[in-house]
Amino acid sequence: GLGESCPFCRSPMAKKVEETLDMVMKRAAARDPIAICHLGDIYHSGVYGLEKDEPRAFELWSEAADLGSSRALTKVGVKCYHGDGVTQDKAKGIRCWESAAMRGCVNSRHYLGRVEHSNKKYDRAVRHFLISAKMGFKNSLDSIKIMFKDGHGTKQQYAEALKGYQDAVEEMKSPERDEAA
Repeated sequence: GLGESCPFCRSPMAKKVEETLDMVMKRAAARDPIAICHLGDIYHSGVYGLEKDEPRAFELWSEAADLGSSRALTKVGVKCYHGDGVTQDKAKGIRCWESAAMRGCVNSRHYLGRVEHSNKKYDRAVRHFLISAKMGFKNSLDSIKIMFKDGHGTKQQYAEALKGYQDAVEEMKSPERDEAA
């Protein structure tokens, strides 16, 4: 593994908050979408000595999304869909989630399932939840279980989701993870 190395540049991990921020800023300046998204998180939370600045966080997430970060796309989608700090634009939020879901983002896939469920498009909701449950996302498995209990999903769909979820969790197991936990 990487041990005590930075996952971006393989240099030794920072020991001080200022060093951590400097490392993230350096990677963001190099247009690294993961670092830009992380810098957005830092501004959103107001940590590492930076003032909380949600508009700046949204700008950074948007930039990271443009550079291909599905995590940033998901965050932009949440902000747009709910109108949290930006003008509400549910269609844009859904487009962001669709794009991120197509890149394999389980959170976005789950959000799409929730939207379909709230629109009473239960078949579509189950399909989204099935995909993310099979990727190991427990919230989607739980959503299918609730839909089954409410009569909006079938026993077969829940069984398929449960098996897919269990397979994904089993696939993610490793001696190193067990040891770390």
